[in-house]
Amino acid sequence: MSEFDGEGFDDQDFEKILKRFEDMISSGNSAFFDADEIEEVIEYYFQWLNYDMVKKAIDFGIKHYPYSSIIKIKQAQYLSSQHFTKEALSLLNEIEQTESQNFDLFMTRGYIYSQMGLGEQAIENFKNALPLAEYKDEVYLALGVEFLNEDKPDDALYYLKKAIKINPRNEVALNELSLCFDLTAKSEEAISFFEDYIEEFPYSYYAWFNLGLAYNRFGLYEKAIDAYDYALAINDKFSSAYFNKANSLAQLERYAEAIETYKETFKHENHDANTYYYIGECYENLNQFEDALTNYNKCVKLDPAHGDAWLAIGVCLDAMNRLIEGIHYIKKAIEINPNDAEYWYVFAEIQQKLGFLEEAAMAYQRVIELGYTEHDVWLDYAKLLDEAGYYKDCAEALAKACEVFPDVAELQYRYGIILLETGKRLQGMEHFAKALELDYSKHSDIFEYAPALKEDKDVLELINSYKS
Repeated sequence: MSEFDGEGFDDQDFEKILKRFEDMISSGNSAFFDADEIEEVIEYYFQWLNYDMVKKAIDFGIKHYPYSSIIKIKQAQYLSSQHFTKEALSLLNEIEQTESQNFDLFMTRGYIYSQMGLGEQAIENFKNALPLAEYKDEVYLALGVEFLNEDKPDDALYYLKKAIKINPRNEVALNELSLCFDLTAKSEEAISFFEDYIEEFPYSYYAWFNLGLAYNRFGLYEKAIDAYDYALAINDKFSSAYFNKANSLAQLERYAEAIETYKETFKHENHDANTYYYIGECYENLNQFEDALTNYNKCVKLDPAHGDAWLAIGVCLDAMNRLIEGIHYIKKAIEINPNDAEYWYVFAEIQQKLGFLEEAAMAYQRVIELGYTEHDVWLDYAKLLDEAGYYKDCAEALAKACEVFPDVAELQYRYGIILLETGKRLQGMEHFAKALELDYSKHSDIFEYAPALKEDKDVLELINSYKS
């Protein structure tokens, strides 16, 4: 029988109680259980998510102890778990009429409101529970999590710190606090907090792990790896530490080590699609495309909706000169995430390589429509239009690009070139001048795209006038 963290009985006594209850249910015979015993039975089945037995235990408890507020509150918890939230709240309101200072009542109602997405009501109930709590860190944790749900990480940080101050060994609060530091971009504070915490509790592998996360967010990957190693020295089965250590190794381009570390996670948890994806990414960075494909395929087998993996398969096939085959996988990625600009960008580049210029142009337009935030797509789109002979369209695209990114020298240079090539000399020179002001060092781009300009005296004079 599995261990159970019951409050009133030792494991051996509780096993006997549970066996008597299950024998009674299976045989249909009567048996006596006092209120404390049936409460522990209900809690046991809740912990194991065995809702069928939860209901049977609650029904027994209500029948024999109809005035027990604890059993009624557990009934409300059961109703909530089955999504009968209105009925659960109604039952709690009834209990409150006769027992208005019940800690479990307020906490249960808070969790139900949280489940319903009613954050303000949840927070109000948790705060009402606070003066009634024996273990206040439990309530501070609930408040912290609820403020996180409400996208208020600063408020969450406040309550989670209070939870840890009361109970430094509250590991859930510790992990939620790490998330808050991330969401509030307080990486330095996170490092300081967890370093101080470790001074007091050096054998907390959760603290070492969260210190590693803090170092990682700050770009201190070597220190992050050391912190993860300490966590693993304390608990060598901690799969999350292996996974995040592998991420840090990959950031340092130590891909072979990262691969072996990712694989360590499989010894301690079920095989995960994302882990296979990251292994594939490491192999791809090592130009070991066959191994990369093997792992990307394992990823999509576990998670057929993993768009990034489908895209990566297409990119690997492209690198292996299997373009026609690769396009199928990129289309699959777009089917899964049709509004991902990065996917359309890759699709455009592949179509362009295959010589399908209209399809490539449409894909570039889609990238732009989806709000792609970098200017490089405009350069690639304009280059495609220029090479295909659509000079007017190219000029219009670059004009728009210069509106969107007025301070990008490369766009101003390219726009200047197309204006000169289409006979708009004065405008072209104006854009060259602006480009030279923005970044003189990139003026050689002019000659890369239009070698004939090396003989253009006006252009050369303009360049020389900006030479420092």
